[in-house]
Amino acid sequence: MTFSVDVAPARRSSGGSAARRAGVLLTAAGMLAMVCLAPTAAHAQSARAPKQRAKAPPPVYVSYVTREGDTLYEIASRYLSNGDWAALSRLNRVPAPRRMHAGVALRLPADKLKQDPETARVIATSGPAEHAFGKSPYLPLAAGATLSEGDRIRTGPNGFVTLELSDGSHVTMTEDGVLDIGKLRRTTLTGAGDRQLALQRGRVETEVRHATKKDDRFQIRSPSVVAGVRGTHFRVTYDGDTQATAVEVLDGAVGVDPAAPLVRAPAPGVPLQASAQLLAARFGSITRADGAPGDAVPLLDAPALAQPSRVQDGKTVAFDLVPQPAGPGTDTVNAASKVAAYRVQISRDADQLDLIRELRVSAPHADFGDLADGTYFVRIAAIDPNGLEGLPRVYGFERRQFGLAASAAPRPGSHEYEFRWFVSRAPASGQTRFRFVMATTADLRHPIVDRTDLTGGQLVVSDLPPGVYYWTIVAEQFDNGRFYETSSAVRSFTLAR
Repeated sequence: MTFSVDVAPARRSSGGSAARRAGVLLTAAGMLAMVCLAPTAAHAQSARAPKQRAKAPPPVYVSYVTREGDTLYEIASRYLSNGDWAALSRLNRVPAPRRMHAGVALRLPADKLKQDPETARVIATSGPAEHAFGKSPYLPLAAGATLSEGDRIRTGPNGFVTLELSDGSHVTMTEDGVLDIGKLRRTTLTGAGDRQLALQRGRVETEVRHATKKDDRFQIRSPSVVAGVRGTHFRVTYDGDTQATAVEVLDGAVGVDPAAPLVRAPAPGVPLQASAQLLAARFGSITRADGAPGDAVPLLDAPALAQPSRVQDGKTVAFDLVPQPAGPGTDTVNAASKVAAYRVQISRDADQLDLIRELRVSAPHADFGDLADGTYFVRIAAIDPNGLEGLPRVYGFERRQFGLAASAAPRPGSHEYEFRWFVSRAPASGQTRFRFVMATTADLRHPIVDRTDLTGGQLVVSDLPPGVYYWTIVAEQFDNGRFYETSSAVRSFTLAR
């Protein structure tokens, strides 16, 4: 913008002329300053304008119907956390707190309701597991212990802990995890549960009983998400290195909200649909720190176990997995290409509450090493490239270290061949019988000797013609109504004259 200043003619008096020139110059300078500074002032004014605050949620009230003999003092003391009978009197316009008629409906503020503390019972532990209250030192954790609000649980490698809440819900921590019990309460007036667990590291699997009260609340919190449920089976995993939380829903639905400071998860009684994301069964999502929940992704189908009925009688307990096609037109090879890893867990119970071993493997084979004899359950699941663990499948299996060693040698100075065998680490409770099979082919399909009535550990075979022979010994045992069988390797020898 251009400003022009008209200067007076020189013939006018010098004094008046100088004064007029000064006035004109001052006026022009003022106008120029106003124009130049106007955007700055406007910007400063807009910067100082108060920011719009998020609207506070409307107050929530719970109804209480008075009974004979009630007073406002007793109601406030019994059901309000602060016992403020005066606030209750103003809210309900009750002028005579000592004289309450029966059948009067009073409004009580939901956020002021008194809550009673609850406890969680440890029903199973395995491996390194410990707990601490507040800043107290960690102590070993064992089944039968009782934990409460403020307790922290920590597991080490191959460490597992399962908690049972008062309503029968279960929370299982796997290895290398840290879990804080943030809230474990029940509202005195309504009986609604308020349970909040904070996962600092690791993985938890939770099976929550279906909510029976409208304002029941169960939440698993991590540094990046809040996962709320009203009765479902789901998993939450927090990776501190990537600051990401994975939520996987096996049954029911889970409301997922970011754990950002300015974002509020739905309060008790608010439907899960109010969450930022509603995850349905067979879906999962990953949320990064300070980010919105990731897209819902279908979980991979559970793989199958090769030879599911095989007795684990070897030196180690090992399983081979078979990826399952995701649908028509998908073969096993394509199914395997969508799998980044597998999680294999061993438990003493079919519900996997008493976990004892866990492996994450990149190939469809898991070897757990030695394991004591007994009946166990193995759960297998595939993990996709996003890190989401898929649907699980559980098999029962028998661990029975039923070793069998065998040897054969010719008897000196005769045409006889002597075979010997013995059972190693066989249970003493069962009676063992043996079967000896010999043939001229490695498949033993047409045996020339087949003895099924052996109870000892020795057999002599005589008058064999020259040739190549193949043989094996089979040990059979009945124990507690079950049949077990193991065989030695097929061996061969050559008999020459």
